Amino acid sequence: MTADSSFVVTGAARGVGRAIAEALAAVGEVVVLDTADRLDREHERVRLVSGDARDPRVAARAAALAEAAAPLAGWVNNAAVFRDAALTSAGADEVLELISANLGLAVTGCHTAVNHFLAHGRGGAIVNVSSHQAGRPVRGALPYATAKAAVEGLTRAIAVDHGPDGIRTNAVALGSISTARYEAHLAEHPDVAAQMAALHPLGRVGTAEEVAGCVAFLLSPAAGFVNGAVLPVDGGRAVNGPDPEAR
Repeated sequence: MTADSSFVVTGAARGVGRAIAEALAAVGEVVVLDTADRLDREHERVRLVSGDARDPRVAARAAALAEAAAPLAGWVNNAAVFRDAALTSAGADEVLELISANLGLAVTGCHTAVNHFLAHGRGGAIVNVSSHQAGRPVRGALPYATAKAAVEGLTRAIAVDHGPDGIRTNAVALGSISTARYEAHLAEHPDVAAQMAALHPLGRVGTAEEVAGCVAFLLSPAAGFVNGAVLPVDGGRAVNGPDPEAR
């Protein structure tokens, strides 16, 4: 990753994705691929491709736009679908569609990035955004947790298949992160703020900027020997167990 590099970040019109895009804009050109029709704030090194990140044609357009600005060096699959469906209240086809929707976002991004790197005869880096739920699901989030577990498997498989091509693939598994969506939830349920903080041994939820810093590291030469890793960015949430003796 150099000052003349470019990056694609999906689902980055706002929230964690936007923080990642802005962190990467400090070192290169960034193309945001998002369903939004505009960015909520402008940045001279961040441009928008509006469309569905699952669509290979849209993803290819984002890669081409990034490449036209500077050699594409990194791709971040951050886009996600947040909608639940239980086995007892939804049909199997609806559950499968939700799983496929989330997994498909990562598959299309990885497919586009890998083939772009190979076509240009160079290596690159991919970061997939996962969740602590891949290992410890939250009740009522079956499609999301299942998809994120698959995303982590995808990450490891691509790392093995394309490490020899100089393509590094890693993931970050997030805990609860303060975003506009999270803050809106707290506004509706103010009583859960302390509970959410207590789930994380650091005693608070994370920030989008903290996630962005970790993603930028994984895309950088400093992580040049990191491949196939799933980095928890969760304040210790995934390793935190309830203490029956706690008061």
